[in-house]
Amino acid sequence: MSEVGVVHALFHAVLHEPQIPNNTGNIGRTCVAVGSALHLIHPLGFDLSEKACRRAGLDYWPRLDLHEHENWQAYQIASVSSRQWILTTRATRSLYNAQIRRGDHFIFGKEDAGLPESVLSTAHEHQMVSLPMMHGERSLNLATVVCTVLYEGVRQLLARGEIGLD
Repeated sequence: MSEVGVVHALFHAVLHEPQIPNNTGNIGRTCVAVGSALHLIHPLGFDLSEKACRRAGLDYWPRLDLHEHENWQAYQIASVSSRQWILTTRATRSLYNAQIRRGDHFIFGKEDAGLPESVLSTAHEHQMVSLPMMHGERSLNLATVVCTVLYEGVRQLLARGEIGLD
């Protein structure tokens, strides 16, 4: 994908306290593939040392636009002017009804609990989106959701002619 004249990340995937290293690795690879940044909000449920990444075979990790934040408050300060989408199964609005823009931040909760109430209670309803699922289904794998969301953003930008394929 070409980003004519753009040096910033296409999108920002924000993981709030991720717990499973394989999911985060998968998400990192997706971010590299679509020119997006990955934000990790601590605490993490795994080690991100160079040795751990090398052992996990994350050869693309050095190409990842990675940002770490000590906690939710630190992320909020660092991204105060960003346009944010909150991904939650509690949302009544589908991601497919949201107009995604270049530079948007997509905030995802941890694998076993989603986003905490302290984050959800401060979000505006129009920021909260979800992926459509069959009634009664609980959730999807985090890496699957992030990939789907980022590629929906890519699809929308392509459809509007804001980016092109190389």
